[in-house]
Amino acid sequence: MSDTFLENRQVPPEFEMRGNRFQPLTWDVMTPEQQAMTRAVLDGKRGSMQGPYNVLLRSPEVGQLAQQFGAQTRFNSSLPLALNELAILLVASDWTAQFVWWAHRRIAEDAGLSPALIQAIATGESVPDGLQPEVKAVHQFCSELLRDKKVSDTTYASAVSQFGERGVVDLMATMSYYTLVCMSLNVDGYPLPDGAQAELFLK
Repeated sequence: MSDTFLENRQVPPEFEMRGNRFQPLTWDVMTPEQQAMTRAVLDGKRGSMQGPYNVLLRSPEVGQLAQQFGAQTRFNSSLPLALNELAILLVASDWTAQFVWWAHRRIAEDAGLSPALIQAIATGESVPDGLQPEVKAVHQFCSELLRDKKVSDTTYASAVSQFGERGVVDLMATMSYYTLVCMSLNVDGYPLPDGAQAELFLK
């Protein structure tokens, strides 16, 4: 996005933010630090200020670090996209973060993740049989870590055998960033887009 748009207040649709407890900010009320963070997000691969950014702008130094961390985990993970999205969906389900689920379910499906597995996660049902080893490894690792706050030697070894130590770290990084995203949106009470329905099983 060029500065001309922002300087002239000709704000494109992707700049418009939504919120609930955290009222949506507009360009003309932002501090220079908030504007710098906004430019960084809009100039990156996301190109949109939807999601946690309206919340994170309240602490722009934290928000700037968080959006950089998020870009790394989402776009540059060593894990294949479908597996990275599986981790995001598991975190979203754990937090009952409806917007995160709504946004990433479609990405996961387009990346080739099994619709039956996605549905099972959404409803809290047992996962289907016959998962591919790498999918099973991610599902087991994330589920165990979210549930028990640790993983067993067997689960750890399975993840390392599939993805190496870097993959395990990248997996934890994705889970960490999206935990912050889910926390931010749940605290805000962030609304779903008009016409969208909540899909997650309420715990």
